[in-house]
Amino acid sequence: MGAVEVRAGIGGQAFDTALGRCAVAWSGHGLRRVLLPDREGAVRRRLERMGAGPAPPPPDVAAAIAAIVAHVAGAPAEFGGVLLDEAGVEPFERRVYAALRRVPRGVTTTYGALAEAVGAPGAAREVGVAMGRNPWPIVVPCHRVLAAEGRLGGFSAPGGAETKRRLLALEGVHPGGTPDLPGLFG
Repeated sequence: MGAVEVRAGIGGQAFDTALGRCAVAWSGHGLRRVLLPDREGAVRRRLERMGAGPAPPPPDVAAAIAAIVAHVAGAPAEFGGVLLDEAGVEPFERRVYAALRRVPRGVTTTYGALAEAVGAPGAAREVGVAMGRNPWPIVVPCHRVLAAEGRLGGFSAPGGAETKRRLLALEGVHPGGTPDLPGLFG
């Protein structure tokens, strides 16, 4: 594999969590991406494709990493103060993500309710598209958005709906009932 061109000002850091190897990328404007676990080496390749060079994270990004690690270990973590680099994010998506960041741990909403919350009743499908494009899963908790009638719905991160189910279980939420298997990752 050839050398990776690192875009000016974009840093990247992979780190281990209870779910597996995750990563973040950042710029001087804030967190650009949160990458959830994927197959071996995939997280590193995804960082490389976005031009995020390995670098020590600045203090605010290090705090976000620590919060992600704590969250997926089942501990309460706060993400409200994490600065996001919203370059390239559409205005509607920005409104949706801002509203979603106010949904607390252990609470869910629906695509339709989130659409209403941003003043776009009837735009549940568009909210679903925004969830699929969310650059900051966990920090912008798209796993807390359920389909109508409390159904799990989709999840575009690696692992799909199973990853969503696990993230919700960490918060004590079990759409469709309690898990059949003892333990989260058993």
